[in-house]
Amino acid sequence: MNSEITFEALHLAVNALEEGLGDYQYAKETQSRLLLIARDGAIQRFEVTMDLARQVVVRVLKEVYRLDEASAKRGWIREAAKLGILVDAESWFGFLSARDRTSHTYDSKIAAEVFGQIPIFLVHVRDLLKRLPSHVA
Repeated sequence: MNSEITFEALHLAVNALEEGLGDYQYAKETQSRLLLIARDGAIQRFEVTMDLARQVVVRVLKEVYRLDEASAKRGWIREAAKLGILVDAESWFGFLSARDRTSHTYDSKIAAEVFGQIPIFLVHVRDLLKRLPSHVA
């Protein structure tokens, strides 16, 4: 029942998110319209990366730590923090909240707030990628 857990999709999403932030910096130096397009693209990449991070962590909780489906999905941040998979649960709750806000409405103020969290999220998701292999070995 233990299928091989891979992190390739999450690695690719993290790299794409990092490129999106680079695009934003480039756009910031050129035109404001391009800046907004790049910001929105980075937010979409954040959404994808956050979703993949959640899926990978839930899968590790279920397959490696044998948490039942409901507990793994409902309490994934707390459980992962208890196990040392995630370092800062409060930050991850903030990222999850930001992710949820982006999917319900488009508001320029919300977009700016979410975008402001992306560089911090990138640090945390890179840390997650470093920690995951030791939890599935």
